Amino acid sequence: MHFATLLFSLLRVLLPILEQSLNQGDAMNNTQTKNITIFAVLAVLMAATRFNHFGSAAALPDASLAVFFLGGLYLSWSARMSMAAFVVLILEAGLIDYYATTVQGVDDWCMTPAYWFLIPTYGSLWLTGRWFALRHTIQGKGMIALIAAAWAASSFAFVFSNATFYLFSGKFETMTMAEYATRVSQYYGSYVSVAMLYIACAVALQVVFELVSKQQIHTPSDAA
Repeated sequence: MHFATLLFSLLRVLLPILEQSLNQGDAMNNTQTKNITIFAVLAVLMAATRFNHFGSAAALPDASLAVFFLGGLYLSWSARMSMAAFVVLILEAGLIDYYATTVQGVDDWCMTPAYWFLIPTYGSLWLTGRWFALRHTIQGKGMIALIAAAWAASSFAFVFSNATFYLFSGKFETMTMAEYATRVSQYYGSYVSVAMLYIACAVALQVVFELVSKQQIHTPSDAA
């Protein structure tokens, strides 16, 4: 519960600062402030949820998939900076997992050679989000395209991460791929739906924020 409290407390602090910065100062500083704030929120969201994959009454489910998709979607202003943000979030994910398995005593069953394939897994989510951001807007038909892109990216991540775990973890020598696929397929729904829910919440926040910002911009002229 304390992770969720920390996350929402940070959002309550950062969003007013972001709103103020967007209403004052030049466009470049506004963009930088916005990107830094988004990156900070994504980093905290992953730190707050990565310890629990499916969530519980006291903890939010793992938001890592959504974090990397949203990172590509919202942090696409520069190819170099986008790559830097991706690398930092990858390092954060690794440090969280290291801390969980070595300090908190979380089962390290997933820490196998297949673990390294999480990098291309998360990379595919990031690139899909970035691809969408460079070609579409989150309006009208673009919203439908975003839903399709998020679903496709999350589904690919599920298939790719589980396939590489089967092939390279060294834990399934006696299990056929068909049997393995049958066992892991039961987790597909929760795996994708959690990512989609986080993405939907982020987009909803963006829409609300843009509406509030437009109202504040038009209010002075209307009063005059």
